[in-house]
Amino acid sequence: MPRQTWSRLLGWDWDPRRGHRDHSNWWEESRQRLLPRYRDESIQSAIPAQAVTEVALRIRHLIEECVPCELKPELVTSPHSKVITPKVVRAAKEAGGREHGACVVFCLLVNKRWWRHQALLELWDADLHHLRAIACEVIAKKIIESEEDAEYLLHSVLLKRYSILVNGHPTHPVNVVEKAVDLHALRVIGSSGYQKCINFLWRGWLVQDEDDPATFIDYRDKDNTSYAAHLDPDRMRSPMYQNATQMLISFAYLGLYTVAMNTVNQDAGIDFVEGLLYTFTLGFICDEIAKLWKVGYHILNFWNAFNSILYTLLATSFVLRCVALSHGPDDPGGLRHHYSALSYGFLAVSAPMFWARLLLYLDSFRFFGAMLVVLKVMMKESIIFFALLVVIILGFLQAFVGLDYADDRAAEDMLYIIQSMANAVMQSPDFSGFERFRPPFGLILYYCFTFVVMVVLLNILIALYNSAYQDIYDNANDEYLAMFAQKTLTFVRAPDENVFIPPFNLIEIFLLALPLEWWMDKKTYERINDVVMGVIYSPLLLISAYFETSWAREIRRNRARGEADDDTVEEWEQMLGQLDFEADGWKMKVDAAKSNLDEDPAVVEVRRLREEVKQLKDVVLSLHKALGEVKGEGDGS
Repeated sequence: MPRQTWSRLLGWDWDPRRGHRDHSNWWEESRQRLLPRYRDESIQSAIPAQAVTEVALRIRHLIEECVPCELKPELVTSPHSKVITPKVVRAAKEAGGREHGACVVFCLLVNKRWWRHQALLELWDADLHHLRAIACEVIAKKIIESEEDAEYLLHSVLLKRYSILVNGHPTHPVNVVEKAVDLHALRVIGSSGYQKCINFLWRGWLVQDEDDPATFIDYRDKDNTSYAAHLDPDRMRSPMYQNATQMLISFAYLGLYTVAMNTVNQDAGIDFVEGLLYTFTLGFICDEIAKLWKVGYHILNFWNAFNSILYTLLATSFVLRCVALSHGPDDPGGLRHHYSALSYGFLAVSAPMFWARLLLYLDSFRFFGAMLVVLKVMMKESIIFFALLVVIILGFLQAFVGLDYADDRAAEDMLYIIQSMANAVMQSPDFSGFERFRPPFGLILYYCFTFVVMVVLLNILIALYNSAYQDIYDNANDEYLAMFAQKTLTFVRAPDENVFIPPFNLIEIFLLALPLEWWMDKKTYERINDVVMGVIYSPLLLISAYFETSWAREIRRNRARGEADDDTVEEWEQMLGQLDFEADGWKMKVDAAKSNLDEDPAVVEVRRLREEVKQLKDVVLSLHKALGEVKGEGDGS
């Protein structure tokens, strides 16, 4: 683990004037954050925060003037928009001048966040502010896609970190790649330049500088065709290799669970497979605790809660197994067998979660990734349903219990009431038992409850699910790209210098960090970590080195042709260089046949009509002049 103080990792700022830790600015900046982030005070903005703020304010004024009133979103988002014209994009580029032009895209994203926040404060103008936020995204995407210098785009525009001033203090520096994911800016994420950057980060072709974590540099052996050069344990920091390793470990974890469930030990003993299963679980638990401790509660999401429940079930199973082993095999009370059966019960009920856990590591594939995005949005939409359902259930439950007490009965019917209400929610109501609840009130109430739940609330849930699915389906590609970018940056933002994926983190904790890190010098400790990582990941490094040498040869071929490193020659490009459309006249025919999409057809027709009217006017004037001359000659004669 890196030698950083927990205060820096948690991101609290010490303000000597106030005498306490001031985190209000940081919270304002990160409240809509999707990615976990740790703070390093050594990271500084590539451009002074005051200069970046001035550029952002210039762009804000530009957006206010270009989008002065509410318009249809299509007028702003269309490819040939009359609102966001090339002149507007050019003006946005010039907002930073020659010295600070690299931060323009970052400032556009800052303005997007400002407009979204203002929409919450001024609901009467929310549509206008949301439209201006969309305009910021549209301009940012056009700037990214129009940039021809790939080196400048990747290293200066997208990966350099910038800050703005809030209450006189600079915010934590972030780059455009992170800011777009935090703001869920789908148009920016879906741009070609942004995806090129994500692809390079995913493959490990862009890596963080060891001396300056705020700077990304090119992987030095990217074009090295030597096999030995790629047998480097540091390559495990690449998101692609981390994801592949996690996927393999996840399948191994599932295999261990399957074997453990199908080989029940009647004597309640823990065999080798079960020992590995619980060891893996301990590694995953330590990893979750370390993330929560170092990064904070911002890392908590659905999968953290899901995994926590799974690990709790497995830990309970292990504790019950230990309790069973504490009793002898000849225990007359049969407690050993009882606790062993109970342990296997907890182990068995976790089976659905084991299989569902695979989706966490398969989301890098487009099919599973798009499906998970849909499920995630549907789960968020269902919160409204469950909030209404809880209120309705509590109200009717109190009514049924009150009727039960009114008949001088004890509360033994409570379990029946709860079970019947649950059946109604699951669309299997039972009306027969409520006739004894102070007739006819009990039966009428249950009819009302069934109607509200089955007819009203469940249809609301279905409508919410349909709406969520339609919204995601319309933007399925961009949503998947956003999810993939978030996954990539989660690996990139990891605060650990050495990558020990669970359960290998147990080796780091108990064999490296605890016995060695506290007294050994940093260089020696890092060398030992590299050796251990090389031994652990040697099978994967042998495979990854083969693919990287193949990519290195492709990179050299692309550079020999003058193409980008990640360029691939498709079928339609193989003979394209052998043709000259301008020489054979084909280009002229195409130019004559194609339509001019930059101008509206109605405008083109009006211009043509004006030209014809002008020509007609010239003809009439010349004819009138000629008639006047003829008449003058006749009078003179």
